[in-house]
Amino acid sequence: MQIWQYEPKPLQNDEIEVKVTHNGLCHTDIHMRDNDWGVSKFPLVAGHEVVGIVTEVGADVTNLKRGDRVGLGWIRNSCRNCYHCLQGEENICKQGFTGLIVGNHGGFADKVRSKADFAYKIPDALDSASVAPLLCAGITVYTPLRTYIKYPGMKVGIVGIGGLGHLAIMFARAMGAEVTVLSSHVDKADEAKQFGAHHFYQWGSDADQEVAGSLDLLLSTSSAELDWDLAFSLLANNGILCFLGIPVSSINVPLIPLIFGQKSVVGSVVGGRRYMQEMLDFAAINQIKPQIETMPLSRVNEAMDLVLAGKARYRIVLVS
Repeated sequence: MQIWQYEPKPLQNDEIEVKVTHNGLCHTDIHMRDNDWGVSKFPLVAGHEVVGIVTEVGADVTNLKRGDRVGLGWIRNSCRNCYHCLQGEENICKQGFTGLIVGNHGGFADKVRSKADFAYKIPDALDSASVAPLLCAGITVYTPLRTYIKYPGMKVGIVGIGGLGHLAIMFARAMGAEVTVLSSHVDKADEAKQFGAHHFYQWGSDADQEVAGSLDLLLSTSSAELDWDLAFSLLANNGILCFLGIPVSSINVPLIPLIFGQKSVVGSVVGGRRYMQEMLDFAAINQIKPQIETMPLSRVNEAMDLVLAGKARYRIVLVS
């Protein structure tokens, strides 16, 4: 990535301008940099876990004012009229939502502009560096946990302890779930317990037999290709396997346990306005903060290399 300047279009009546102070570095920014999904437009200004201070407001903006500390996430806009949008589920907008960095300039800049009603006030109890990763990674794990955890003591499994996984542990624990972490990295067992996990097992080991048939919800935060037959064997009857990470290839669903155990396979993508502000307030009340390391925005290329090498613990936040 290189330094580039642009002249923004005039501020629209429903927009705000934000002076950027912090950006969470998400793997999606790297996917967009490399055009892995074929939707990138260049010059690309990445950055979609943005925290900053409102400096300008459009004529029609009533929910925010200059000086407010706000966050911006992956979703910049949606059709606002479909059934999903009317329920606050803009993440599954029938017309397709607009990404902050898909055809728009994101937060790896001194200033960024966005629709005012897709900007979220940051609770005072959350510091700007810690809250940045919540705006994408946080809402990505919060939405399915909020959707599928129905009662205290529900048994929730988390596959993978990374940028998503370590936050999923914290949120699931705070929601009253019994949390089991499964990872191929046994050296992360102590960290998993520190994040709030009740149990830790190495993925694919004999210890998985102790988990077999017990999990009400299994959240896959990894993008690695895993043994999906094993994943299904861990689910209780009526259990749900939820994908957040995207494996390299498609998965083969074992139909016998799916049918006879009434199990489900679902996916979840970020989250809409219905849950974003709620997630931030929940994190503030429960003091849920990601494990981060900060780096100046000028070292963004170095930071991206650390993420690709799997050396980030667990999220890098770029400070302007």
